[in-house]
Amino acid sequence: MKILVCDDEENIRNLMKRFLGMEGIEADTAENGLSAERLLRENPYDAVLMDVRMPGLGGLDVIKWMREEGFRIPVIMISAYGDINDAVTALKQGAQDYIVKPFNPEEVVIRIKSLVESTNLRNAADSELAEQGGFIGESPEIVSIKRMITRIAPTQATVLITGESGTGKEVVAREIHKASKFSEGPFAAINIGGVPENLLESELFGYEKGAFTGATQRKTGLFELAAGGTLFLDEIGDMPLSLQVKILRVLQERKIIRLGGTETIPINARIIAATNKSLEKLVVEGTFREDLFYRLNVVRIKIPPLRDRRSDIPLLAAHILAKYSREMSVTVTGFTPEALEALKNHSFYGNVRELENIIERAMIFADSDTIDLDDLDLRSSGFHQEEDTENALSDVPKAALTLREVEKEAIVNSLRRWEGNRTHAAKELGISRRTLISKIQEYGIEL
Repeated sequence: MKILVCDDEENIRNLMKRFLGMEGIEADTAENGLSAERLLRENPYDAVLMDVRMPGLGGLDVIKWMREEGFRIPVIMISAYGDINDAVTALKQGAQDYIVKPFNPEEVVIRIKSLVESTNLRNAADSELAEQGGFIGESPEIVSIKRMITRIAPTQATVLITGESGTGKEVVAREIHKASKFSEGPFAAINIGGVPENLLESELFGYEKGAFTGATQRKTGLFELAAGGTLFLDEIGDMPLSLQVKILRVLQERKIIRLGGTETIPINARIIAATNKSLEKLVVEGTFREDLFYRLNVVRIKIPPLRDRRSDIPLLAAHILAKYSREMSVTVTGFTPEALEALKNHSFYGNVRELENIIERAMIFADSDTIDLDDLDLRSSGFHQEEDTENALSDVPKAALTLREVEKEAIVNSLRRWEGNRTHAAKELGISRRTLISKIQEYGIEL
């Protein structure tokens, strides 16, 4: 393991280098952002520990640069107490965690090791998914989707993926990317609903230096960063009307102009969009442009909810069990027949994401190497629907009325379990870190 420590205070650099060395971790040090950029160009690192504020090029500037240059190294920010807002900004821009001065160096080393380990496990899981075909299932519906992926991947057609939250829309998008001629290029993804409207345009198109107050240097947008690869626009139904016309123009002309710029830049990236909403309904309601809908809907893949392909549940459950057994270093080898039957009969309104959460929780509380019915605790996993149709329908309004309360409680409980660590909490909840931060602000959650 090799870490880059960047801080303008020499005592902090030396302290962290010494404590990392005691754990057998190699560390390079940089006294400012420019030195950090040089070292990042010249050396491979597993993580970066970086101060928010430094003379000249600060930590926020380095993170922006790392994103523009395509670095995917996890970053932990060091923040003075008064710089916490800057640390939160860094999280929004791609940092994984932050610590506040003064700090315990032993605790920081533990957090670095945990972050690198979780990153490596996630990368390993992604590689395993790629080797196994990524989109797991043998039901007729999934076999049909896999055939469609094979047919459309070699083309440049724009693809629209629809399905409920948690069904695996991004997994399908990645499968299309891997099977396409763009597979050697980047796969850039953005959740439209997880980015504030005032930042969304600059995220996609980038901007020139001086385009607006605070634009101290040029930013490369995702349309450019995805050059030679695939740009995945998740939750496209949340795209503001004001921006839809610009996306339409990009799809028609395959060119963009950065904010504040005049130069026309050709775009060489495949566009895949996804939504859990009915775009046809949004068109009728006047919140989604009809012409953009037809531009996106060249090829459509509809992913069925998990409750409509129950025959895939045992296969998915076995895969999830094997994945978390490695990540959690526990020995759980399977399910009792009663537990597996209960999973097959559960409605799974949270789809594969809910199945993952149920199994992960069951593995934590299992008293043996086999998960039984009591370990699953299906009624607390989400919105439970009774088998009786009349009762199920009568429960829906009640669930809708308490959705915000349930979501807020789930976020608060997860943050408490992880002692405020947003990265781990977001992973447990099955959402992105950016979405979690947005929800924390929306619900006024105080940690």
